[in-house]
Amino acid sequence: MLDPIEETFGWSRSSTSLAVAINLIFYGLTAPFAAALMERYGVRVIASLALIFISSGSLLTLVMNQTWHLVVLWGVLIGLGTGSTALVFGSLVVGRWFEKYRGVVFGVIGSAFATGQLIFLPIIAHTIENSGWQEVSLWVGIGALILVPLVWFTIADSPAQVGLLPLGVDAHNYSPPMKSKTGGFETATKAIAELFSVYKSRIFILLATTFFICGWTTNGIISTHFVPAAHDHGMSTVTASGLLAIVGIFDIAGTIGSGWLSERFDPRKLLAIYYSLRGVALLAVPIVLGPNPDIPIFLTMMLFGLDWVATVPPTVILCQRAFGVEKGSVIFGWVFASHMIGAAIAASFSGLVRDQLGNYTMAWYFAGFLALLAGVLALMIPKTNSNVNDRTVQHL
Repeated sequence: MLDPIEETFGWSRSSTSLAVAINLIFYGLTAPFAAALMERYGVRVIASLALIFISSGSLLTLVMNQTWHLVVLWGVLIGLGTGSTALVFGSLVVGRWFEKYRGVVFGVIGSAFATGQLIFLPIIAHTIENSGWQEVSLWVGIGALILVPLVWFTIADSPAQVGLLPLGVDAHNYSPPMKSKTGGFETATKAIAELFSVYKSRIFILLATTFFICGWTTNGIISTHFVPAAHDHGMSTVTASGLLAIVGIFDIAGTIGSGWLSERFDPRKLLAIYYSLRGVALLAVPIVLGPNPDIPIFLTMMLFGLDWVATVPPTVILCQRAFGVEKGSVIFGWVFASHMIGAAIAASFSGLVRDQLGNYTMAWYFAGFLALLAGVLALMIPKTNSNVNDRTVQHL
């Protein structure tokens, strides 16, 4: 939606990229606090509030006329809403409802999360071309509002709430987690306390660093700048959005497969493979991108799809093995925050490169280098297992 909004108001790419960057920062930094608040007030309450934020931010863009309006509505409100319903939400749900098959289930959730975004892109692009970006904002706002009662009346906060046990748990040795009774402020500060308890540990630093690069090389440059970059090469917006839909389709197999593999093989080695393949794809983009889609660009987008969210299941599993299920969800929230900070910096950096140099070539090459670096760093993550406790992790 960057191009049509810029054309409507006469705003620069740097201005709209700033709003995207703010959105990604709030998206990421909301996650650990949302995880802590979900533990206290329940998934249903926080998810419903998040959908209201998304609806409000989207609908109010219909009356904006200043760049700061876009920053507040798209950047802050929608960032808060999407951050509260992001992958941390899935991590908490999977940790509570599944003892077995966590990798596969989170792979399904992760693929749905990313694939939904990418499959809707061609629909959004088609709607923008025929009816304008305002029509998209209207329907996104209405859709989010419709989901509020659906979430409120169908989601249970835990298996115990509906008289069930987590799948695969030993009923004789299971005690459901105690619900926190602390206030909202204390609950929110718990997320900060959890960060300070692990921020010096080697495993956290490496997970956060590799996920920072993950955000840079996905949401930061591909999601935000691929369509404008393709447009620079003479490709239509609808065609470029269709290529991103290919990423979404192949992401289903890649992420679910990654979840299955993460339960059977060393997650660190899987991460090294995924980041390295992504690096190759990023380095290929400026070479294969042109006015018409051909076999090389199709193959590149397929490669992006196979490793798009494939990094998430092994990262979640490493967090939960190192820090435990409940704490691991909050820690993954901070790791995810680094992901979105990386995405935010990449969104602004890539937009600046485009404004200064007139093309995205250096942005693609730099992102490819970072992805290859992440592949090396993944192999340096300490090996751990499900028996690692909070004391042990300080030394990892």
